[in-house]
Amino acid sequence: VQLQASGGGLVEPGGSLRLSCAASDLTLNYYAVGWYRQAPGKEREGVSCITSAEYITFTADSVKGRFTISRDIGKSTVHLQMNNLKPEDTAVYYCAADNFCGDGMTHWGEGTQVTVSS
Repeated sequence: VQLQASGGGLVEPGGSLRLSCAASDLTLNYYAVGWYRQAPGKEREGVSCITSAEYITFTADSVKGRFTISRDIGKSTVHLQMNNLKPEDTAVYYCAADNFCGDGMTHWGEGTQVTVSS
């Protein structure tokens, strides 16, 4: 299973980005999908996760009110809409998939870099 995260880039503080997660060889609609991030010198942290039934199981306190996870069923894609970005959001963002949200998700893709800087 190969996941691909895309949509990262360089944005000024206060700006927005939308990340996308897709899979080349499975239908993400049937899986829970989580977004994670890892900043330089820091441990990876969970950002948000959505179940196959579109239930959002968690959103990190640091991004609540700014980031929203959602599904595009028709495109079998999961998005992370990131608004009001802050420099501390700078990280490599990864998506992961498994039967359930939680630690130790099985399928991971290469990340996409998000840099928030003026």
